[in-house]
Amino acid sequence: MSEALLANLLSPAVLFFALGLVAALVRSELKFPEPLYSALTIYLLVAIGFKGGVAMTEAGLGRIWLPALAAIGLGAFIPLWTYPVLRWGGRLAPVDAAAIAAHYGSVSAVTFLAATNYLTAIGRSYESHAVALLAVMESPAILVGVILGKRALGPRGGVPVPLGLIVREALFGRSIFLLLGALVVGALCGPAGMRKVEPFFVTPFQGVLSLFLLEMGIVAGRRLEDLRRVGPFLLAFGVIVPVVNGLLGVLVGQAAGLSLGGGMLLGVLAASASYIAAPAAVRLALPEANPTLSLTSALAVTFPFNLTLGIPLFDAWAGYLYF
Repeated sequence: MSEALLANLLSPAVLFFALGLVAALVRSELKFPEPLYSALTIYLLVAIGFKGGVAMTEAGLGRIWLPALAAIGLGAFIPLWTYPVLRWGGRLAPVDAAAIAAHYGSVSAVTFLAATNYLTAIGRSYESHAVALLAVMESPAILVGVILGKRALGPRGGVPVPLGLIVREALFGRSIFLLLGALVVGALCGPAGMRKVEPFFVTPFQGVLSLFLLEMGIVAGRRLEDLRRVGPFLLAFGVIVPVVNGLLGVLVGQAAGLSLGGGMLLGVLAASASYIAAPAAVRLALPEANPTLSLTSALAVTFPFNLTLGIPLFDAWAGYLYF
């Protein structure tokens, strides 16, 4: 495990993330223009969705339906068990507990990409259609978390938002729409379509991911000051809960028939926390929630933990279970 951990820490993606952290800590003027950040995000989401759709066509529905169903169930279950922990263990307001639970049940595409890079680096195979699990896990937790928050607020908790609008935001927000849309396009195009766009979506991918993680490092570094606001409980929550969810995800992946690499990836998805799709959806549906609590915990605590230590940990756990 020590060699795998070292390989992960010395990967370009992690090193660029660390460079961004350092830039923020030394108060460097390094900053990405907002249009560039948006472009990098769109590129990554479209690329992984398209490649996942092509892989789904090659694999066939028979191999995908059970792992996808397991991933949807896992995404919906995570906010159900984390909500009472946040509510009564952390003594958080109900709406804040629901918002954080939604973030932790949803997933991080960048953490997933870092995990696939890790598996490639150590020479471990995984299902090429595993990206479909990323696409289907994004929305269920957001819906469950928002419903928990709305129920806690009751009829007097601010201006009510129609459930249909909540569902629309969860399903058609930028990140989910791009992932699912590109997934459909890739499935329709198949391998023949992939050959036409491979020079754009495959060859530059690692470089674009490194740039994106450089920006993520800057953003996370600037939020380190907010850790004093979230308190010791959320600091512990941001590490312990991903470990529990990651171990559970590997178990579910094994039960769903995924390979060793695929089970590890489902564990990584379960351990990750959303900082793109969930914040947008929760901000609309639960405006009473404090975004500092959920976003700082997800981005400044859980994301760096998973990127450095979590991924090798879930790989080791998968190796233990599968052999």
